[in-house]
Amino acid sequence: MKQKQIQTNFQRIETKYILDRAMLARLEADMRPYLTADDYATSTISNVYFDNDEFQMIQDSIARKGGREKMRMRTYAEQPNDDSQVFLEIKKKRDEVGFKYRLVSNPLSVTNYIVNGVADHTISDDRVKAEVEQLQERYIDLKPKMVISYDRYSMRGLEDKKVRVTVDSNIRYRDYDADLASGRYGLPLLDDDKVIMEIKVPGQYPQWLAGILNKYGLEDQSFSKYGNAYLKTKERLTQTVKA
Repeated sequence: MKQKQIQTNFQRIETKYILDRAMLARLEADMRPYLTADDYATSTISNVYFDNDEFQMIQDSIARKGGREKMRMRTYAEQPNDDSQVFLEIKKKRDEVGFKYRLVSNPLSVTNYIVNGVADHTISDDRVKAEVEQLQERYIDLKPKMVISYDRYSMRGLEDKKVRVTVDSNIRYRDYDADLASGRYGLPLLDDDKVIMEIKVPGQYPQWLAGILNKYGLEDQSFSKYGNAYLKTKERLTQTVKA
């Protein structure tokens, strides 16, 4: 079985497009000559986002303060448990360039590190630890606050493998029971007919890709899954209080 090399640092331009499935089908047909399925094309992704009870980190990100950081624990396991492989990831953005730093661990070790500041042998990446410590100083009492899960289909460029296109569907979120082992359930983030297509490139779009997007008049949209899940949660809680 081929062993996948794990990349721990990323720097790239990431753009998102909210599409209906009919538009996605047209785009995929036009992109087919230029893209191929990734080595691990189909995946199930579950994330736990860390924040404090006031959700200050995501509020600052929405307000474009600082580096618009997000801290999450991600797994590709279909049925996560305490022994599943997870990534502790720090995402930030500067001048519309996205940066991601991550390390490999397990759910118990990551949660113990973020909540209690106790790092075991799996928490060994100095860059990730430095990023985490800065966020722990800025946002007091971080804990698991939101679960977001979805299905992903991943493609990469035939000529330039650094060009990546992903399609996320069946996106669910919950602001309770923030435990990966509890499974993939929650409220829908988008209408059933909608998906998120994300394009990730190290620099400018290749000419063929820009041409296809221009053909359909598509413009990238600023869309954060966690940000929108937080706003929907806030709206729901406000309506509950009014009722």
